[in-house]
Amino acid sequence: MASITLDDVLEEFREVTVIERIDEAPGVISLRFADPTGAALPEWEPGAHIDVELDGDMIRQYSLCSRLDEPTWRIAVLKEEAGRGGSKYVHENLQVGNTVRVRGPRNHFPFITAKKYLFIAGGIGVTPLMPMLRRASDNGADWTFYYGGRSLDSMAFVEKMADYGVVPWPQDEKGLLPLAQLIEEAGPDTAIYCCGPEPLLSALENACKEAFRPAPHVERFAAKAIDTDGDGGDHEFTVVVNSSGNEYQVPVGTSIAEVLLKNNEKIVTSCAEGVCGTCETKVLEGEIVHRDSLLSDEDKEEGIYMMPCVSRCKGSRLVLDI
Repeated sequence: MASITLDDVLEEFREVTVIERIDEAPGVISLRFADPTGAALPEWEPGAHIDVELDGDMIRQYSLCSRLDEPTWRIAVLKEEAGRGGSKYVHENLQVGNTVRVRGPRNHFPFITAKKYLFIAGGIGVTPLMPMLRRASDNGADWTFYYGGRSLDSMAFVEKMADYGVVPWPQDEKGLLPLAQLIEEAGPDTAIYCCGPEPLLSALENACKEAFRPAPHVERFAAKAIDTDGDGGDHEFTVVVNSSGNEYQVPVGTSIAEVLLKNNEKIVTSCAEGVCGTCETKVLEGEIVHRDSLLSDEDKEEGIYMMPCVSRCKGSRLVLDI
């Protein structure tokens, strides 16, 4: 996994203008952003997302789903009535002509080169997979793409994707996606990519494990349940900022990120759930209790990086490269 440096997360926000708003499905809109000066926005790779600043103090991550060769960026946003307010703000406030501040693109969901791909999307999880499909097709790779949703009318971009050769899989007509069958048909040399709700991602990971396959490439929009050993880091410990030597006590029930922010240390957070990777920090000393839903098992085993918005210390002291 490519690490994110402090310079990355402290990079300047840029202003972009909303130049297009489309109702893609009930509760789903897409927004196209352009540089207000007319310049092309920075290039990006499949799987990338941007941070969008909303209402002054909210930052949310949205996958880019435009074409890679376009000078503008497109995102799609599902309105989550029971969410934390970001998607509701987007739906109710962002219109053509509005200016918003964004940061990125950044990529925690990189697209690897392979001869064959199996893409599995669930709902709004189709967005980061759309550019991957285009790249796979441009590269002449074989691919299969299944797009699941509650019903056809709830699935954004479904007609466009079906025209491309994607198989729509509305649950009200076909039931749940047959994951075990798809994995068996994919073959051992197929790269599997998936984005969608947590039940789909967990089911796919379990199906791959049962089939003795490597873990699939997934991107989560919400944290998964994390199993931890012992107290799971739920004890008081000391965190040290390496650049200054400042030491702080992290009490039970308070995250490392909260303690650092309270003391004006240089750390940036966004999701506060261990999903987006904004706060990824290098650990110089100490053992980590990983609670994020982003780092791979291999990354966690190495113990070099952590997400201080959720992860904690196994022992009594952590030294962070800040």
